[in-house]
Amino acid sequence: MEQVDSGAHSKLEVFFITMLQEMYWSETHLLSVLATMRDEATTDTLKECFSTHRHQTNNHIQRLDEVFHLLQLSPEPKPCIGLQGIFDEGWQVIDETESGTAQRDVALIIAAQKVEHYEMACYGSLAQLARTLDKEELAGLLEDTLEEEKDADSLLTDIAEEGINYQASKEPVATSENTIYPENNQ
Repeated sequence: MEQVDSGAHSKLEVFFITMLQEMYWSETHLLSVLATMRDEATTDTLKECFSTHRHQTNNHIQRLDEVFHLLQLSPEPKPCIGLQGIFDEGWQVIDETESGTAQRDVALIIAAQKVEHYEMACYGSLAQLARTLDKEELAGLLEDTLEEEKDADSLLTDIAEEGINYQASKEPVATSENTIYPENNQ
């Protein structure tokens, strides 16, 4: 990691700021991902879940803005390779599942949960680093976002368990080329 003129006083603080910049990039890109997921979802419950989390994501961006302000830095997004890969995987499951199926909803839930788990790992780590750097106010803001990410993950699990997974288990194998694991469709 290269040294940047960020007002940081230690390598850990540089790393902390870089992680914040990556999460800022991730949250801003997640807005369009969630909009697409909402549009591609089949059930109203899942559509509502994605809409709600999109609203929360705007709040996450505002909190990150506040964190940067408290650090006396401008929010500067830096691409996050990890979440870009997970976002790409989400686009792939949309391309590889049939529109209007429970299978699509299952795939969307799993893709969304992968994002949530990555974000939970990052926000939990960032909150701990903020404490290590004696920045309790920042830790509190980051933990607020962490709790919302945990709640979103839990809600996605509930939606899956309340019937979508079961519905998908009863859908017949499609014969189209546009399905996950097309090599199994002969």
